[in-house]
Amino acid sequence: VDKIAGIFVPIVIGIAILTFIVWMVIGGDNAFTHALMNSVTVLVIACPCALGLATPTAIMVGVGKGAENNILIKDAESLELAHKVNAVILDKTGTITEGKPVVTDIVWATNDGYTNEKQILYTLESQSEHPLADAVVNTLKAESTSSLSLDEFESITARGVKGSIDAKTYFVGNRKLVEENKVAISSHLSDLASKLQSEAKTVVYFSDNQNVLAVIAIADKVKATSKAAIESLIRKGIDVYMLTGDNEQTAKAVANQVGLKHYKAEVLPSDKAKFVKELQLKGKVVAMVGDGINDSHALAEADVSIAMGKGSDIAMDVAKMTLITSDLQSIPRALNLSSKTVMGIKQNLFWAFIYNVIGIPLAAGVLYPVNGFLLDPMIAGAAMALSSVSVVGNSLRLRAAKI
Repeated sequence: VDKIAGIFVPIVIGIAILTFIVWMVIGGDNAFTHALMNSVTVLVIACPCALGLATPTAIMVGVGKGAENNILIKDAESLELAHKVNAVILDKTGTITEGKPVVTDIVWATNDGYTNEKQILYTLESQSEHPLADAVVNTLKAESTSSLSLDEFESITARGVKGSIDAKTYFVGNRKLVEENKVAISSHLSDLASKLQSEAKTVVYFSDNQNVLAVIAIADKVKATSKAAIESLIRKGIDVYMLTGDNEQTAKAVANQVGLKHYKAEVLPSDKAKFVKELQLKGKVVAMVGDGINDSHALAEADVSIAMGKGSDIAMDVAKMTLITSDLQSIPRALNLSSKTVMGIKQNLFWAFIYNVIGIPLAAGVLYPVNGFLLDPMIAGAAMALSSVSVVGNSLRLRAAKI
C-alpha cells in the first residue's frame, strides 16, 4: 500500500492541477469558479483514506480472529506472508509429540548389585537440564534413589552428560556419546536398544569409561491431533519435514506414525537453521514450528516462525506466531487465516480504487459537456467517506469466516 500510495497521491495531485488548467482554458465566463471547485472536488473524492485503511483494518481483524482460534500473532507481516508457505518444518519433541517423556524401561547389564550405579545415574541426571533427564530423575526418585557426591560434571551439546564420582568417569547420553568415547556395549543391550527404538522410543545409554551399564527407554507420546494436522498440510500441497536430534530408528518410527515422508534424525540445533536456509535457496517459503531453545535459531531464520505455547520462553520470544494450545491443527488454520486476510486486503484495495476510477473523472467534470453535470464537493466528501466505510465493513466480514 505504501508503494501504491507513493504513485497514487502524486498522480491525483497532477490530475487536480490539470483539471484546474483545463477549466481555466475552456471554462468560459465562470472559468475560475469551475476550475477551483472541480480541482478541489478531485482532491476530496480521491483522498486516500480507504487506501490507508485497506491493509490495517484487515490485519487487525485477522489478528483478532487468530486470537479467537488460539493463534497469537506478534508480527502482522507474518500474517500477510503465511499464505505463501509451501514448506513446513516441525520439531519432534514437544511439537509432534506431547513433550512429556516417560521412562518405560531401564535394563541393566547385570542384575547384581546395581544400587550404587542407580545412585550414580540419578546424580548425573539430576544435574542435566534436558527433558529426557527429568524423566529419568522422576522415575528414580519414585524408587527412593539417593544422590551421591559429584566430583565433576559436564554437559555435552547434542550428546549427553559426563561426570566423575569417586575418581571414576561416567556418561549418560545417546549412542554417539558412547561411540565417541569408545565405550563397549554388549550385543544383548545393543539388540535391545534397536528393538526399543523401532517402537518409537528414545534410548539413553548409561556407562562408565569402559562398558555400557544400562539402557533406558523413554517414550514421548505423539499428540492425538498431529497426524490429522500433517495430513491437512500435505493435502494443501505443502512439503512437511520433521527434524529431530533423536536417533534414526526412533525418528523413522514417529514419522511413520504421523504419515511423514521427509524427516532428518540426529540433527544439531545449528543444522536446523542450515536446513531452513537450504529450503529457502530452493525458492521455498518456509514455516518453522518448534518449542525449545534448540529451535530458536531455526525459528529466527524461517520466513514464518511458529512457537508452541507450552514451549520455552525464548522460542515464543523469537517466533512471530504462537499456538496457545500447542495443537498442530492450528497451523493449517493459521495458513487459512492468512489466505482470507490477504484476500480481504485485495478486496479492500479494489473498493478503494473503484471509487477513484469512477469518482475522479466525475469530479473533474467529464460529464459537463454531455449533460451539464458537476459533482458537488460535499457529495464528493460523502462518497470518500462511503469508500472508507465499505473497506471497514469488508474487513469485518472476516470475523464470521471459518478457518
